[in-house]
Amino acid sequence: MVVAVGVGKNKKVLEAIADVDFDIVKVESEDKLIEMLFNGEVDAAIRGSLSASLIMSELKKIYPEVYRASYIEFRGKKFLLAPVGIDEGETVSQKLQIAILGSKFLEAEGIKPTIAVLSSGRPYDKGRNRKVDDSMDAGEELTSLIRERFIDVKHYYALIEDAISDGANLIIAPDGIIGNTIFRTLVLVAGAKSYGAITLGIKEIYIDTSRSQDDNGYKRALILANRLSNHK
Repeated sequence: MVVAVGVGKNKKVLEAIADVDFDIVKVESEDKLIEMLFNGEVDAAIRGSLSASLIMSELKKIYPEVYRASYIEFRGKKFLLAPVGIDEGETVSQKLQIAILGSKFLEAEGIKPTIAVLSSGRPYDKGRNRKVDDSMDAGEELTSLIRERFIDVKHYYALIEDAISDGANLIIAPDGIIGNTIFRTLVLVAGAKSYGAITLGIKEIYIDTSRSQDDNGYKRALILANRLSNHK
């Protein structure tokens, strides 16, 4: 199995490459990384420290609806967090698709999906702010739609701490902007372990990573991509 990884301005990715024992191809161009993945030259690809927007725009030419779900470990709990792209998960229907695709990924990993839906307030905040009201209403709608598909789900409103403590393994943020902020807070500030972001909705294995990641984070993403490619 061969994994391609992008090498941009953050050279920590090179330290990660030197610390694994499987075949890796270093790529310095977003176009080349996607070309190698789609042509089957490699079994998986990792963004590394290349541009996310350029790579995602190429992916969306083939797959118009793709979403990223960050694989995070925090205080011994592992879970997917999505959406984390600032232009992803803007509607209830998009977040429902994330729930469905994320659940399929977890099931393929041998894990029973337990979904936590987040929104921007608590029930007793109703009426204080129209934007918060809309977020909570959307959270209730999404929770009902997920439950209709016989997937274990709970609307946690703003209480992400309870969702993590209860062992939810797929946390759905109100939108990609909030999801991205949660990711940065957990991983880049609070020291949670990131394994990269799984790209949902494509048949190829593509792992997104932050350009701000350290060498250990890139190493975890490399190991995850290699493991997933061995189970294709």
